[in-house]
Parts: sequence; structure tokens; C-alpha cells
Amino acid sequence: MEDILNTEQRPKVEVYPGYLFIIARLVHLEEGGDLGSEQIAIVLGHSFVLTFQEKPTGTFNSIRESLKNAQSQIRKLGADYLVYSLLDKLVDRYFGVVEKLGERIEEVDDDIATGPVPAHMSEIQSLRRALLYLKRGLWPTREVVNVMQRDDPDFFHAETQLYLRDVYDHTVQLIESTEALRDLVGSLQDTYLALQSNRMNLQMRMLTAVTTIFMPLSLVAGIYGMNFDNMPELHWRWGYFLALGAMGALAAGLIGYFKLRRWF
Repeated sequence: MEDILNTEQRPKVEVYPGYLFIIARLVHLEEGGDLGSEQIAIVLGHSFVLTFQEKPTGTFNSIRESLKNAQSQIRKLGADYLVYSLLDKLVDRYFGVVEKLGERIEEVDDDIATGPVPAHMSEIQSLRRALLYLKRGLWPTREVVNVMQRDDPDFFHAETQLYLRDVYDHTVQLIESTEALRDLVGSLQDTYLALQSNRMNLQMRMLTAVTTIFMPLSLVAGIYGMNFDNMPELHWRWGYFLALGAMGALAAGLIGYFKLRRWF
């Protein structure tokens, strides 16, 4: 009872005299994009199944409807097949979550390509957390199903163990897909940082070019701003315009040079 009430359990399976106790996690994407989950506790006896769910999500409604039909396969094949059906439905939810996370990754990738903004890094970190959370749920779930389909003949018929093997294969596929998505998220982060670095380099290049243009202009202005009495150029009739022309020529020459080097 303690394990049932403690809803922070890792997926696990425990064998007791006369029954099997299973903890699994049902995952879902919340409105904010974060990954949420709830605990599902299953008690399997030789002729009964007890399930404990945190809240009514409707995930198992189709199974409940099948149980109402006396001719359904679940009713005919017994308690162990019902547990398989519950686990199969639970694992199928993982596929939906993985698919949605993959779509989000594609959207972020497209957005970053058009121009990286700080919000993209927040989204990348959110995806990274979701995939890590997903992985932590899938690995123990795989081990739970592996134990059930290999080591518990007292509770599962041979036919049901074949079905469980299919669930095991699905968990392996999900783990591989999750790892692939984690690699993609890592690549997204590298791309974001590279584009941000490139943008910073362009900005620094622009600032450097502007500073370089104004350096000789400041030099000319500084020379003719000195308070010496004997400065012949100060008494030239066109000295002011010559100084401005020289400064303009220097600026134009540097701008032309930087454009030639594609700094602008």
C-alpha cells in the first residue's frame, strides 16, 4: 500500500506470493510544453487485476469498454492479457509524446535558421529536460517488461509473453528514438551558439570598422585642436575646408577598403 500511495516511484516489478506488483508511469505533454507523468500501479493475481491511477485521464477508456463486452479478447484471454493491454496502451502514449517532441524540435530548428533569439535557448533547454525525463521513464519500463516477458511464467501464459515481447520491442524503439532526438537537440544548441557567435562577430567587426574609421579623423581633429600660436594651416584661407576634405577622403578610403573586404 505504501508503494501505491507514494506516487514518485520508479517503474518496477515485484513478485509476491500469489500476485505480481507493477509500477509504471503514464506520460503526457502539459500545456506549457513540459513533460508530465502520473503513476500507474497494477496488482496482477492469477484471476484478478487491480489498477490504481492518480487521476482519470481517459487513457484506458477503450480497455474499459472492451471489458464490458463478454466476447472481447481481453475477457477471453484472462488477467495476464489485461495487464499486457494496459502496458501496451501506456507505451503507446510514449510514441505520441516522442512524435510531438520531434515536431517541436523541427519547429525550433526552422526558427533558429531564420534568426536565433534568446527564447530559442529556453526552448532547447525545455526539450532537453523533457527528453531526459522521458529517458528516465523508458529505461526502467523496458526492464519491467523484460522481466515480465522472460521470468514470470507463473503469472503470464506463453501466448501473453509473446505479446509482452512486442511491448518490449516498442520500448527499445522508443529509447532509440529518444536518444536520436537528444542528439538533435544537442545539434540545435550547437547551431544556436554558432549563429549567436557569428552574429556577435559581425557586430564586433562593425564596431571595429567604425572605430577604425574615426581614429584618423580624431587624429586630424586633435592635431588642429592644439592651442599653439604658430600653426600656419590655421591662417590658410581654405584650411578648414582642406582639413574637412582630408578627413572625408580618409573616411571614404577606409569605408571603401572595408567594403572591399566585405566588412559591411
